[in-house]
Amino acid sequence: MKHILPILTITTLAAAASAQSAAASSGLSYNRVGLGYNTDSKGYSLTASALIGSSNFLVEADTSIGGNTSGNGVDSVSLGYVFKNVALGADATVSVGSNESYGLNVRKDLGNNIELAAGYARESGVNVWGAELAYNVSKQIQLAVGYSDASGSASTTDISVRYNF
Repeated sequence: MKHILPILTITTLAAAASAQSAAASSGLSYNRVGLGYNTDSKGYSLTASALIGSSNFLVEADTSIGGNTSGNGVDSVSLGYVFKNVALGADATVSVGSNESYGLNVRKDLGNNIELAAGYARESGVNVWGAELAYNVSKQIQLAVGYSDASGSASTTDISVRYNF
């Protein structure tokens, strides 16, 4: 029973892979590294993500650094699949990862170098909802402000700078 969700997720991803190969590119960058600052815990985070080759499979990793919470040095990795242009030009990413986590994230390019993202994740039994507004300063540099709310904890605000490659 414990392994049903990962098996269903992997099966769904594999089935959708052939359907997604013909989809047009959304223009959103998934190959990026970033540095974030949490305004509530006063801690930093490092993130990295990249599509595997020319596929829609996404590898992500992140770690936390410092801050006034016990979350220092919390590391995670995940594997996801990007469904490009699912509805109204938005991309949806489903992922499974370490710490018994899984998630769904939806990103949309709103035009004028502005992106909007909304997501849900569950990690170690905790539900987390979030939203982010990002501005692409250039093709390589992105600034973002995000808000997240985890069940049983205070909401947080993050400011991030990312480099797209």
